[in-house]
Amino acid sequence: MSAEPANDQERTVVEFFDTLSSGDLEALRALLHPDASWTPTAKDIPGAGVHHPRDAVIDEFLAPVRGMFKPGDPKVYISNIVSSGDRVMVESRSLGEFADGRTYDNLYAWAFDLKDGQVWKIREYMDSLYIHKLGLQTADA
Repeated sequence: MSAEPANDQERTVVEFFDTLSSGDLEALRALLHPDASWTPTAKDIPGAGVHHPRDAVIDEFLAPVRGMFKPGDPKVYISNIVSSGDRVMVESRSLGEFADGRTYDNLYAWAFDLKDGQVWKIREYMDSLYIHKLGLQTADA
């Protein structure tokens, strides 16, 4: 990752992405607040909508999405990180390989709210047109 964290909140988010990139969902669970929510803001793609609380985020959202990729992929690379108090904003790129061998390369922006030193609320913005071009839209799209 090229962006260096400037404070504890940014370090928490960098640790979150390092752990997410490792594919270790149990370690990631420990970084999330029990009342955590994760909202991919795109529509009609796998995982779209609000996922809440922490165990649903891990078990019902991340596990199936991560299962679409080869183990340990995709990796998240932070290009910019800024914060104000417990709000952290990130620009990133995710690179990896799907289980079927196709390449994944997408750009993201993230808004994080932290609570009690843990990741509490995540809003994820991505190139959803790229997702659709990969053929990953949901059946009702």
